[in-house]
Amino acid sequence: MRWKPRFAIFEGIFDIDAKKQTIDTLSSDMSRQDFWNDEQHSTSVMKQLKSLKAAVEPWESAFRKYGELREMTDIVTESDVGLIEDLERNMQVLQRETEQLEFKTLLSGEADPSSAILSINAGAGGTESCDWASMLLRMYMRWAEARGYGVKTLDILPGEEAGTKNATLLIDGPYAFGYLKAERGVHRLVRISPFDSNKRRHTSFVSVDVIPDLGAEIAVTIDEKDLAIETFRASGAGGQHMQKSDTAVRIVHKPTGIVAQCQNERSQHQNKETALKILKARLYELEQEKKEQELQKHSAEKKKIEWGSQIRSYVLHPYNMVKDHRTEHETGNTAAVLDGKLDEFIEAYLRLQADTERS
Repeated sequence: MRWKPRFAIFEGIFDIDAKKQTIDTLSSDMSRQDFWNDEQHSTSVMKQLKSLKAAVEPWESAFRKYGELREMTDIVTESDVGLIEDLERNMQVLQRETEQLEFKTLLSGEADPSSAILSINAGAGGTESCDWASMLLRMYMRWAEARGYGVKTLDILPGEEAGTKNATLLIDGPYAFGYLKAERGVHRLVRISPFDSNKRRHTSFVSVDVIPDLGAEIAVTIDEKDLAIETFRASGAGGQHMQKSDTAVRIVHKPTGIVAQCQNERSQHQNKETALKILKARLYELEQEKKEQELQKHSAEKKKIEWGSQIRSYVLHPYNMVKDHRTEHETGNTAAVLDGKLDEFIEAYLRLQADTERS
């Protein structure tokens, strides 16, 4: 069988032995009687343990299957036609699994294993753009739910007539940031407008930004005097459920102009904590870009939300096509993509990024 050298490569890439040792160390830490007394520490340990197990367990499962197949090949003979066919089928399954493991080597960035904070902002196009923002919001929610990730709305502002003007989601799960960083940029929609009585074709633009959620592990020091903190009444459906107090919080980091806000938690204190976490994550991302000399490349992706700046186009009329302009990857199954089937686009981008970094 040709699998053993391949597994040896994977074991080195993932540094499985080192990860196992770290898992043992963290598990030992959890067994201490006072482990749960420090909530911040225990939460950090649990998150790190979950991420490590997500990396190690699939590899261990595949290697066990390899061992079982290897044992079977030692006893099979040419006359065992049925057994040979089973072996071939199982080898094909194992090959697909190892290809997935290989793909994960593309997610080797320091922040890649983190959960993600995803922001959606409607651009040029008015009501059309706000409706497009709602479609993208649903698309990312469906993608996350299909992967078993948790999804929490941190902030959302409805459009004046329809749709969503902007929204911020926390997508909680291993490597959520590693995958979703491929979605940063401007997304363009071409379709017959449902808001146009003359049924004319319209073009809409929405920007998507993604930063890692590193929680308490973010090493960012913020001076209180650099913050402008505002409170306001959270938006709602009105009536008896309308907010009657200023629970929503907006924080502006004056030196950089970076803004973070949250209005979906139950209290002003919770909204302030969440907004501060988002602000720290954005400042961390900015510092990482500077250190790694990626600021220019990242800024190039954050172009104006209008014609000619899109990373991906979604065409619903006069034909159906979704095309990523960075990778040239495209599909005619627009319904599937808008229903959350994004993996082929994400994989194409990550592979292109890896090739670019190697060259």
